[in-house]
Amino acid sequence: MLEKVNSPKDLKKLNIEEKKELSEEIRKYILEIVSENGGHLASNLGVVELSIALHSVFNLPKDKIVWDVGHQTYVHKILTGRKEQLKTIRKLNGIAGFPKTKESETDCFNTGHSSTSISAALGMARARDIKKEDYSVLAVIGDGALTGGMALEALNDCGCSKTRMTVILNDNEMSISKNIGGINMLLSKLRTKKSYNKSSDAIKGFILKIPVVGKYIVKIVKRIKRSVKQLIIPKMFFEDIGFRYLGPVDGHDIQELERMLKISKQLDGPVLIHVLTKKGKGYKIAEQNPDKFHATSAFDIETGKPKKQKKDDYSKIFGEKLVELAKKNEKIVAITASMKDGTGLTKFAKEFPNRFFDIGIAEQHAVGLAAGMAKDGLIPIVPIYSSFYQRAYDQVIHDIAMQNLPVIMCVDRAGVVGADGETHQGTLDMAFFRLVPNLNILAPKNFRELEEMLEFAVELQKPVVIRYPRGGEDEYKIEKQDKIELRKSRNFKTRRRINNNSNWKNGSKSYENS
Repeated sequence: MLEKVNSPKDLKKLNIEEKKELSEEIRKYILEIVSENGGHLASNLGVVELSIALHSVFNLPKDKIVWDVGHQTYVHKILTGRKEQLKTIRKLNGIAGFPKTKESETDCFNTGHSSTSISAALGMARARDIKKEDYSVLAVIGDGALTGGMALEALNDCGCSKTRMTVILNDNEMSISKNIGGINMLLSKLRTKKSYNKSSDAIKGFILKIPVVGKYIVKIVKRIKRSVKQLIIPKMFFEDIGFRYLGPVDGHDIQELERMLKISKQLDGPVLIHVLTKKGKGYKIAEQNPDKFHATSAFDIETGKPKKQKKDDYSKIFGEKLVELAKKNEKIVAITASMKDGTGLTKFAKEFPNRFFDIGIAEQHAVGLAAGMAKDGLIPIVPIYSSFYQRAYDQVIHDIAMQNLPVIMCVDRAGVVGADGETHQGTLDMAFFRLVPNLNILAPKNFRELEEMLEFAVELQKPVVIRYPRGGEDEYKIEKQDKIELRKSRNFKTRRRINNNSNWKNGSKSYENS
């Protein structure tokens, strides 16, 4: 089937059984590529049937699909003519791991960060209406991304707008780590009541045909139905803010997905389809370890183990040192925006569950929360990737720096990151942090210095930014390791590789002292 499908037009020619066969072949194809190149695995295996159903019902590029974050678009790329190019993912000059408008006209919006899709899709839908055009606009967003404040702001606006668009809530109970919070509790209640929202359109149509009293009966039935819903699902969140809620629907049942999507096309106003998927679907090791296989380096398919042995990195050293400091100082707390494992906080969370706070994908809240804790005497440590700290810039200025509060902001993945592309590069944090008053910015040159800087920051009782790269330490030769002092730099010698094109081609290396 995979050989036959090179575009959505080819896909539309297949019957349901052929689409089921295609879904299994796509899973195998993605698994083979990611095991060699690395990439986002579990999220893509989870949306195979959903992607097939979307391209079967809608017509891209006329219709618009905005993928939140976008790391789950490998299937979309396969179905839109980029099957062979997918083999180049995470390679120099290769295909992007996220949607890119310059790559294909079926990628209608560049994404890479969480919780932006509903805003962008609503903007497109309003532009369509102003221009008096006719096409469908959809946002595909995960339940993890729904914890982001921007997504909730967009839901609030979209619900009251009466604008015709559809939100696909891809609910796999995961973001990168396990989901937490009130939104997750609400979705849990919806998941357990799959039968509550069976379509009543046929019954409604029949009753409306009854002479004279038909309309009145429908109004009464609607009131009763709403009362029953309120009893079954407390605080019907999505319908209460203006959405027509459809689901929950099995996200691995192509036929049912297509039926729901066709219904959504016929409805006016904002629609939300609640789709239940399994992260890592079809690869048992990823199903059992969805957080580990969210983004992975090259691995052995049979065992799931990395092909290269992982070495110590800055995130791990940071996490271990933080546990050591927290044992001595009970005021130390740690906050993560759904990135416990990625930022090295797994051990801290186990050792100090009452001093660890995972607040979901909500960087603004993370920094504001830290400010409140610091104001009342705690020492909050907030490790966030450099590219995601961009989202909390106002809180850094307004909540922390202006009040000179002792929050330690650890900027992970600072500098060039590599395979994830431009949306994840940590190249801007120095530009915006250096302009903020009262911030003390530190950058370690090796693991030992990172540990010392954490000790220094805890004692300083001022706002501190510690920025460090992804991966391990370089081969620095330090002549003398002085004690860290405020506003005093350290000098060191190292051997720097010269970027000489001829030498790179020959595989040899040139160095100079600096």
